[in-house]
Amino acid sequence: MRDTKAPGLRVRATPASAKNPSGIKAFVFEAKLNRQNIRRTIGDVRAWTIDAARVEANRLRVTLDAGTDPRELERQQLEAKDQAIADKAANEAHQAQQEAANALTVGEAWNAYIEVRKSRWGTLHLADHVRLSAAGGVQRKRGEGVTMPGPLHPLMAVRLIELTPARVTAWAELEAQTRPTPARLSWRLLRAFLTWCSEQPQYAPLVAGNPAKNRNTREALGKPGTKSDALQREQLPAWFAAVQQISNPAIAAYLQCLLLTGARPGEMLSLRWTDVNMAWRGLTIHDKVEGERVIPLTRYVYHLIAGLPRRGEWVFAGAGDTALTRPAKNLTNACTVAGVDHVSLHGLRRSFKSLTEWLDIPAGVVAQLMGHKPSATAEKHYTVRPLDLLRVHHEKIEAWILEQAGVTFDAAVVPGKLRVVAGGAK
Repeated sequence: MRDTKAPGLRVRATPASAKNPSGIKAFVFEAKLNRQNIRRTIGDVRAWTIDAARVEANRLRVTLDAGTDPRELERQQLEAKDQAIADKAANEAHQAQQEAANALTVGEAWNAYIEVRKSRWGTLHLADHVRLSAAGGVQRKRGEGVTMPGPLHPLMAVRLIELTPARVTAWAELEAQTRPTPARLSWRLLRAFLTWCSEQPQYAPLVAGNPAKNRNTREALGKPGTKSDALQREQLPAWFAAVQQISNPAIAAYLQCLLLTGARPGEMLSLRWTDVNMAWRGLTIHDKVEGERVIPLTRYVYHLIAGLPRRGEWVFAGAGDTALTRPAKNLTNACTVAGVDHVSLHGLRRSFKSLTEWLDIPAGVVAQLMGHKPSATAEKHYTVRPLDLLRVHHEKIEAWILEQAGVTFDAAVVPGKLRVVAGGAK
């Protein structure tokens, strides 16, 4: 049935069916565009009035007269609607992501940083990151009481976006009052962490530059003082006697090896049995300068190490299958027993260097043994010392230190069967 007032308006009747027993009557619009028949359903006659159907039919007629296919127009409108819905969802997702990023704490990013970087770190460097950011409250392995929170722990709950230079400076001023040395180490780790954050797409917008790199923080922490703790030649007999009285053989051997090799405390703690070459008498030291260096396994150090039980991969093993923890208290007690001024673990490394001044040892040899960078062009580019040449000098250093300490041992006896002879007595 065609309408006489609105061109193209029709009523289409569909026969009754099982789905629609009474049939369907609907308003439709029919016309031609570019010789193509265009038909659009307007709606059910029960929902649309004749006047409303005529208005819609006239609108479609005007659209066709303008050369626009109403089907294409509806398609574009649907696409625009879908795009608007997609844009809204994307904006909501971005907003939720931004809110989550803004809520990200330093501790969450710090844990992600450790997880990504730990494969490139040494055991002790990783332990420093964990220890300095720990919440504390754990029962101490030695002594009574619980551990204190690490210097970095107060910053872990701070939102990363709120970690400003002023916030870092306030933290540094507070920590410098009670523990300046751990605070300076914590600050260096924090700077490296924030530099890493600035290079990550998900964290870079939250870090404006590097909040830890500012003059106020550096001045608040101050400069570390020059340390001069070292054993003197005349203190060696008493010190060796006191150290060899330590009941734990791993600790006693560790402290003596530190003095006789000049290694860094952490380098010696991380020594594994795979790093000890008993056949060619060499030690592979994993250092922070070149990655690793090989030094001679001198006679006395060989007997100290060979006399230790093998309870795992670590040469200086602690409880269970773990490396020995830093025995700073044992060293302090030994110094007290020996009646000498306090010497730190790093002070034993300093002692090695100081004691070599009594001997005619080339400075480059001592630097190579200790893992220092060459300080001269000839040393850096032209001097190559094989392990056997280092051994000649290192054995000389060890023999002189043991002579001054009054320590004698028979290289032919079973390792570990050593004796101390004070005052030159046999």
